[in-house]
Amino acid sequence: MTRVAVIGAGSWGTAVSALVAQNADEVVLWSHGSEGAKAINETHRNPRYLSDVELPANITATSDLSAASKGADAVVLATPSTHLRNISHELADTVGEELPVVVLTKGVEAGSGLLMSEVVADELGHECRVLALSGPNHAEEVSHGMFSCAVLASPDRKLAERMRPLVATPTFRVYVSEDIRGVETCGAVKNVIAIACGVCAGLGLGDNTLAAVMTRGIAEIGRVVAATGGQPMTCMGLAGMGDLVATCTSEHSRNRRFGEAFVRGTTLEQFERQTHMVVEGAHSATSVRELAQARGVEVPIVEGVWNLIHGGLSIEEVASSLRGRVPNTEFYGMGNGPASN
Repeated sequence: MTRVAVIGAGSWGTAVSALVAQNADEVVLWSHGSEGAKAINETHRNPRYLSDVELPANITATSDLSAASKGADAVVLATPSTHLRNISHELADTVGEELPVVVLTKGVEAGSGLLMSEVVADELGHECRVLALSGPNHAEEVSHGMFSCAVLASPDRKLAERMRPLVATPTFRVYVSEDIRGVETCGAVKNVIAIACGVCAGLGLGDNTLAAVMTRGIAEIGRVVAATGGQPMTCMGLAGMGDLVATCTSEHSRNRRFGEAFVRGTTLEQFERQTHMVVEGAHSATSVRELAQARGVEVPIVEGVWNLIHGGLSIEEVASSLRGRVPNTEFYGMGNGPASN
């Protein structure tokens, strides 16, 4: 493609702009702040995120949203979930009806229960041209060319295959999927599970506990995926188990790091202010909980994380509640019985 707009100059938006720059003539990276855009243009580095990475020469930055998207052959959205609707609304005037839109944002919109691709389609229209990219991809590693895999999802397989060369590189292997609902649901719920794993790690509860939380976490993800019309098998792939493992175990994971910091007494507001990053799992805990309640799905780990961050319960109260549950059959709610017991 000739010109691609990447909307969002956070760590993942910055890393993906460098990927896309290998496959497009020109990449325009939209930064919320004019000073950040200026610094990127002058130094070819993002001063706030991945500042040790030199960006390709064919990347330019701007803080003008219309200028970033005007004339683009494709748009990549990498804004926080809480801002995605407003940004998409502002883009509606400059993004043509047939223009492919790749969504990197992970989450479920609070109140509506919409996935991020659905939020974008709600504002831009023509949902058939919206795709989602997900997988175990920490920006810090991708930006340094370390080998990674991802999945590009669209109900239109031909569209996913046509768009794959936009993001695929020799070190960033991209598979395609038609299960966009499953892929996006995995991406939203796994961030909540990663906070729970961070809490467990911060308490020194050991590897057995972490393995149990991750495995029961993937079961929760599978129940939500099944209830929302996705394919439970997607949970076994890159967007599900792959991303869950990376997010729950890596030092790069802001969600896990927040869970560890929470144990030490750091609030969500303090952590986001210190890191200049949005802890998506903390916000998704609310929206995923709402979605699960509306669909009659049991998500005890999600419920526990919500109670810790937003519900005012202590760690011991949440842990006691989880320990007191009577185990069900292992894969209930994924085509093997009701989603709740």
